Order: sequence, then C-alpha cells, then structure tokens
Amino acid sequence: MKTSEFDYYLPQELIAQDPVEQRDCSRLLVIDRKTGKREHKIFHDIIDYLNPGDCLVINNTKVIPARLIGEREGTGGKIELLLLKRMENNIWETLVKPGKKAKKGSRFLFGGGILKAEVKDIIDDGNRLIQFEYDGIFEEILDKLGQMPLPPYITHKLEDKTRYQTVYAKHEGSAAAPTAGLHFTQKLLKDIEDKGVNIARVTLHVGLGTFRPVQAENITDHHMHTEEYHVSSEAAELINKTKENGSRVICVGTTSLRTVESASDNNGVMHSGDSDTSIFIYPGYRFKIADALITNFHLPESTLLMLVSAFIGKNEIMAAYKEAVSQKYRFFSFGDAMFMDIRRLVYNADGSYNQKYYTEQGELKLPYSEYLKEEEHYRVNSNN
Repeated sequence: MKTSEFDYYLPQELIAQDPVEQRDCSRLLVIDRKTGKREHKIFHDIIDYLNPGDCLVINNTKVIPARLIGEREGTGGKIELLLLKRMENNIWETLVKPGKKAKKGSRFLFGGGILKAEVKDIIDDGNRLIQFEYDGIFEEILDKLGQMPLPPYITHKLEDKTRYQTVYAKHEGSAAAPTAGLHFTQKLLKDIEDKGVNIARVTLHVGLGTFRPVQAENITDHHMHTEEYHVSSEAAELINKTKENGSRVICVGTTSLRTVESASDNNGVMHSGDSDTSIFIYPGYRFKIADALITNFHLPESTLLMLVSAFIGKNEIMAAYKEAVSQKYRFFSFGDAMFMDIRRLVYNADGSYNQKYYTEQGELKLPYSEYLKEEEHYRVNSNN
C-alpha cells in the first residue's frame, strides 16, 4: 500500500490556529459505518452516541513544557531542544535545531546557565541524547524555562497554556497533547458518567514520532518510534468487564486506541502494567479491543490517518475528509472531531473477542438463532 494513497487536499485556512472558546463546542462529524451516512453535530452531542454500560477510554498524560530555547556554550549561538523521552541519569532523547551544531560533546546553556546540557550521543533519525546538569528539581526548572511544544503548523501564540492540556491531564511526560481529549469539559464527563457510561483512564506519553510524515513509498517500510504507556489493574478490569458484558469500548483519540490494542493479547483480553509500544496500525489490522473512536482530523500521509483508515475503511475516510473540507471543518490539533463506530455485536470472524457470547475457543454459548436475535436487538438499539 502506497503512502500517496493517504494524501488529500486541504486549504491552508482550514488548519485551526486557536482552540474554540468552549472546549465542547467544536464541530463533530459522525460516521455510521453500517449506512455510510454522515451527520454534522456539535461535540457535546457525543453523549447521544454513548450507551449505558459502554466504556470510554481516555489518556490522562500531561504535556510538559518540552521546548527549550538556549545558546551554545562559548559561542552564544541559538539552539533549540525538544524533549522527547526521559532516559536514565538526567539523560533525555531530544530533537535539536540546528542539528549540525549539536555534535557529540557540544554543550548548551539555558536560562543563563540555570540549566546546562551536553550531547552524549547521536541516535536514530539524528535525535540526540542530552544529559542535563542543574541544581534543584528538574520539573520546576523546566516549568520556568520551557515552552509548550505546539506543532509547527500552529503559528499563533497560545495565550492560555491549559488549552493544550486535557481537563483530565495528570501524569507528566508527553511532547504533544492527545488532542481528541481537548474537546471534553468536566461537566461533559460528569454527564457521561451520570448516563451510566464508565470511564477507564490509561496513560500513553505521546512522542513526536507519531506525527512525523511517512517518508517511505510503501507504508510497511515505515519505522514507528516507541512510546511509553501504563494501564492500571482497575482500567484493565473495567475494559475486560465491558467486553464480557457485550458493551462497547470507545477510545478517545488514537493514543488511547494504541494503548488498548498494545496492552491486549490475541484473545482480546486487556492486561495491566507498564510497557513500550511501537504499534503501527494501517488498513488490514484486526482490532482486538476498540469498538468506536473519537478523533480529530489528521495530517495527509500520516500514520494517524492510516490508523483511522484501518478502523473504518480508507475509502470512507477519504470521502469523509473531502466532505469535512467542503463543510469547512477545522483540522488538526485545535480542530474539530469525528466519531466512528465499527461495532457489531460480534465484529470478527470467529467471535472470540466477545466473551459474553463466545468461549475462548470461538464456540457460541447459545443457539445461533438466539444469537442472531441478540445481534438484531443490538443493531436496532444502536441506531436509536
């Protein structure tokens, strides 16, 4: 499959430069996979598409002020660091600009020397391993000197840093926001819980590798960077219980989706713990956990566009994006959202992932005629 198949036309003026005034008042494009119908809603209408017993999976990572502007020790030349991943012994994997000025052994100063750094190694894709030197607490120094790492396509200054954080951000570590979650307010989340929808909180620290353009002509030749994730025992149990009860797991954003798909086994069972993932989801992938997805509009030829194409079909996604452009939706991080539901009662060939109706060996627990009635009941209720 060619990378060029995931290109589309996007006028520059549709790239959102600022967040909407009210988080949950962005637009929402709803795709019904069964009928192909597309609806145009406001984001707070998302509650109408969630059912009691469903489980909403959110990523509670917190963006750190990961962009540091400093100078080369001795020459005073400007240098910019973007922190990507914390290693050991005060070492971070970083993206450095200009890279040619960041040879092994180069030293930099930030905040007049409050924070010092030295290039220890040059690794994949030209990223640098940087060791920091400082007195005090690194997070406090970073909060003082660092800037929010907005994507390069956002040229406006962000007046309120909290608008590039979800309202449920908790665990620091991301170089970019899980942007689908930016649409939620505390009130909307409470209304969703009051409706009987459960919320599972997972953590995936978002790295910039996710957003890098695919350079390979064939998408299978693309190399994904790793990202750290954590799934608590409570979240895993809640997700597994949802699947066992025949209800839907609805992922808020591609980061939540990558987390649940990475933390599950081939039988569709979630496991708790800490790990790294470099999962690359593109058309042909068989989803084990996710039944529905809330997501923003993604860059052309990006791995995220390939992921959503795997979820609901490339042709459907391309048609939806074309309609979104014609309807002047706002794109990317501060843009509008989509909701898509791929769930049937049992949506894979052998049914092994739905433990309410099938055994782990893929055998029905009830007569097939009764199962068909259950599926029809689910289909009717899902359309109401």
